[in-house]
Amino acid sequence: MKKQICILGSTGSIGTQALDVISEHSDLFEVYCLTANSRYELLAEQAVRFHAAAVVIADERFYDPLCSLLSSHPEIKVYGGTHALCEIVEAGPIDMVLTAMVGFAGLAPTIHAIRAGKKICLANKETLVVAGELICDLATRYHSPILPVDSEHSAIFQSIVGEDSNEIEKILLTASGGPFRTFTDEQMATVTKRDALRHPTWDMGAKITIDSATMMNKGFEVIEARWLFGVPADRIQVLVHPQSIVHSAVQFADGSVKAQLGVPDMRLPIQYAFTFPERISMSGERLDLFRQPLEFFEPDLRRFRCLTLAYESIARGGNMPCIVNAANEVVNRAFLEDRCTFAAMADIIEQVMGKATYEQHPDYDCYVATDAEARRLAQDLL
Repeated sequence: MKKQICILGSTGSIGTQALDVISEHSDLFEVYCLTANSRYELLAEQAVRFHAAAVVIADERFYDPLCSLLSSHPEIKVYGGTHALCEIVEAGPIDMVLTAMVGFAGLAPTIHAIRAGKKICLANKETLVVAGELICDLATRYHSPILPVDSEHSAIFQSIVGEDSNEIEKILLTASGGPFRTFTDEQMATVTKRDALRHPTWDMGAKITIDSATMMNKGFEVIEARWLFGVPADRIQVLVHPQSIVHSAVQFADGSVKAQLGVPDMRLPIQYAFTFPERISMSGERLDLFRQPLEFFEPDLRRFRCLTLAYESIARGGNMPCIVNAANEVVNRAFLEDRCTFAAMADIIEQVMGKATYEQHPDYDCYVATDAEARRLAQDLL
């Protein structure tokens, strides 16, 4: 039987590459449902090409146009609204849900998928950043496996497979360093969104590319790793690795280090999450270690303050990571819209951390309220 897959965010970078994997292995995988926020035209094309049983457009303004595009395909059911995202992931035929939505919006449908006992292929890091403890508790309660799709967390996961109860002494989380790794303070003062969107090694969506440039993305990945692998943040070390060949590594109690290496290609961690514990063939470039050296550097926490702020949010715990995530989403969007400078993003996030209501033991409703409050505060500070 082919595995039935629901892709939350099929029109984004991760979603489109997941469809490449499904296309290459159509004997193993089948699309059940595809969703998008607003890109209804591409969503319709994908649905027809992959014979989806259903599609969901989260922004209801595009529901009617999507219905029109799919009017000649009555076999494809069309739904609209955020509530439909939460309902569709619970559909009986679905075997696994790839959560490739961006930001806080991915939290609610992921929770519904977990409660339905689906296998979660997690590409939406904000889910664990915002509500890591809640998500891990639910996954245990409903026996819903979570397989990481981020290249770094997939690398860590691949490094610990077969290690069972062997103690992890340290996680070595690699980072490309983004486009500004070697910039001087004077150069950093004048960077633009065009500069920030020129990532040296990865082809990603705009939001995550800006987060990579500020290194907030790496801070979020530290939080995600803390929940996925049960390792305290002070034992997760960030290494700047410009070549993006060593995707991450694990150091064990005996001092040995296991790493996963490969060319920068997101299809690999996506496919591994789909097929685990098996490995199957994948087309594409192969790693050639003769072509380039492997370099590692310490991150500059003074220059990349967002990474420092992420570590501070982990130390405080509670709803503080949720506060940081919400403020970051606001300033990230503002920077892309030329309403905020690169340097001001960290300033505003730090101020929101000091102003927002702190809760040591948040529940889901608290996360929702925290997200709304932190966004309002960040908007006021812009």
